[in-house]
Amino acid sequence: MKKIGIVLMLGCIINVAFGQKSTKELKAEELFKAYSYDKAIKKYSAVKSLSIEGKRNLAEAYVKQNDFANAENTYASLMQTGVANAEDVFSYAYVLRRNGKYADSDNWMKKFQEKAPNDIRAKNYVSKASQLAKIQKDEGRYNITHLDINSEQQDFGTAYYQDQIVFASTRTGVKGVKRTYNWNNLPFLDLYIANTDGKQLSEVKQLKKALNNKMHEGPASFSKDGKLMAFTRNNYEDKSSKETINLELFFAVKYDDGEWSDPKAFKLNNKEYSVGHPCLSSDGKTMYFVSDMPGGAGGTDIYKITKVDDNIWGEPENLVNINTEGNEMFPFFHEGQKILFFASNGHLGLGGLDVFLAPEVGGFSSVINAGFPLNSKADDFALIVDGEMKKGYFSSNRETGKGDDDIYSFEFLKPFMFCKAIKGKAKDKKENVLASTFVYLYDSKKQIVDSVLTGEDGAYEFCVEENKKYSLRGTKEKYFDGANSVDTKTDKDVVYADVVLEKDPGLSLLCLIKDKSTGEPLEGVNIRFTNNIKGISEDIVTPNSGNFVKPLKENKLNDRVSYNLVIEKDGYLSKTITYNKLLDREGQYKIIEELDKMDVGMDLSKFIEINPIYFDYNKYYIRDDAAVELDKIVKVMNENPGMYIELGSHTDCRGTEAYNEKLSDRRAKSSAKYIKSKITNPERIYGKGYGESQLINHCACEGRVRSKCSDEEHQANRRTEFRITKIDTDVKVKNNSPQSFNR
Repeated sequence: MKKIGIVLMLGCIINVAFGQKSTKELKAEELFKAYSYDKAIKKYSAVKSLSIEGKRNLAEAYVKQNDFANAENTYASLMQTGVANAEDVFSYAYVLRRNGKYADSDNWMKKFQEKAPNDIRAKNYVSKASQLAKIQKDEGRYNITHLDINSEQQDFGTAYYQDQIVFASTRTGVKGVKRTYNWNNLPFLDLYIANTDGKQLSEVKQLKKALNNKMHEGPASFSKDGKLMAFTRNNYEDKSSKETINLELFFAVKYDDGEWSDPKAFKLNNKEYSVGHPCLSSDGKTMYFVSDMPGGAGGTDIYKITKVDDNIWGEPENLVNINTEGNEMFPFFHEGQKILFFASNGHLGLGGLDVFLAPEVGGFSSVINAGFPLNSKADDFALIVDGEMKKGYFSSNRETGKGDDDIYSFEFLKPFMFCKAIKGKAKDKKENVLASTFVYLYDSKKQIVDSVLTGEDGAYEFCVEENKKYSLRGTKEKYFDGANSVDTKTDKDVVYADVVLEKDPGLSLLCLIKDKSTGEPLEGVNIRFTNNIKGISEDIVTPNSGNFVKPLKENKLNDRVSYNLVIEKDGYLSKTITYNKLLDREGQYKIIEELDKMDVGMDLSKFIEINPIYFDYNKYYIRDDAAVELDKIVKVMNENPGMYIELGSHTDCRGTEAYNEKLSDRRAKSSAKYIKSKITNPERIYGKGYGESQLINHCACEGRVRSKCSDEEHQANRRTEFRITKIDTDVKVKNNSPQSFNR
């Protein structure tokens, strides 16, 4: 905030600069630290070569002076140095958004997220970026009126005081004493009071002189009976160790005669940090306030504190689900609806400070941007709402105003619906809660309504309309998405719905191809890998390791997979296998296959499991059982279209040589004919009968020695051989052209 709140709370940013600073730059730095931003700008602008810190200070000074065009240019120059830190990148994105350049701002927010992925602002951007279009749209929720009582100075920070309104202003006091402040050369802030008059305020006058001293006062807050006031005042008498002036909180009690007591300091006041922007509960026993005390998220945070008895405040509670590394401020808690309104530049907004609201349903876990036109690309802040949740006031420095900061009244034309809450937790199947899970809320039209990033407890909460149907989706790295559906047509104020995500079991296939004779992995094996369920294929060539790993990213435990693998390598017998598997365990599954080296002269029956091919006695037609065995050769030849085969049929010695040769030749040609009918290029196989001319043992029947071999020994000679006669490596499997595969 460019207002007193940010100035005094944040102090100045000091970083190590590159290079030695000139005398002019050192003088500019002194003015910058003294909040004399207009003078600092003149000095910095006169320096020919600013240090990194100088550029940073100049850009910030322009922001403090509301000169966002020059701030943008200066930050752009800082980005070009290549040494901008994450906060510089965020500030540049902030200024771009303040100038209405949302697309450019989004690009720099992505770079900020890369530099600071754990920053709450970065996480908010990632989870909420899809909602920007929605909050830019005027949904007809507000009727906004500019107040006539606004001056050309600063007017902001309204508070309900019985039936009147108190606000802070830099307008000239009653006696016309003009005391100016270094930052903007405007008078110091004082508290003023006005009557309500429809949508306007009237009869403005200064609050009691005793409460307005010579420095800044405001904003303030009051108990419902108007007898207790909490207000902000700067500690001008006691600077911090860094020579900065911080804010403090004070309380005053109204006596029966209408006079106010002397202010009493809040117990947490400290010269080293700021405490301010109070919001008292109706009974004055609970207070929300803002501070940049150590231990917060960063920037200024919102705290809640409650009295343990009538006069002693307890310990402050940091509203961790609301606060970011940016600035959260101007809290206002609506007790009737249990909604906290606040301003922030750390949550995704339209530019500058935006007004946000957070329903208290078991905690403030859901943060909602109030949307356009209440929010704009300017600073919009300090919203208060009446008890009936029908109208209220807020402050803004939008261009349509009269002065620096102006006060606006507004009416709710259609109220926010907070009567239902969806609460749940992101879990795994073992009921373990899951932190850092994005949970998205969808309406019945499947449009994203809201989203959150779960904390360590895995919890999320959404405030939604009643009598509606919603759906939830949880996403987390290394997990499969979880989903649930919710119906808010119920009498219950809270609907519980968890999202259960399944851990990615790391499923994969390891396919290893080896040489059958040596056992060594084979490089350069071509594999057509087809998913039989989806009908999608990919072509893979094995590296020198002979294997490849295929992640099964879309599969879960107990899925069944089916793949077809056509495996080819020059000089080896091709083969086709089908792999069907139930994925019943985590981890990797293996497919290990061996290829037979293919040489001219080799007999396929030595490498393929082929049972004996039987014929009826003295016959040569193909029996059904023989067809089954011959089909194995058909398969191999179709897998290896460059292979040429001689089908040789052999008999034992029993019978005459002429008879055996004639019968074996008929059987060989009959078998080859069967195969020819089922392969590409039938000329690749022919049959030849050898009779008993190529016995493989001593069981001969001709000549002087008659065989005494057993039937088993004779059987060894009754065989069919499939010898390779030629290998044409230029011929490939017909349907093995490369195809795309969705990985």
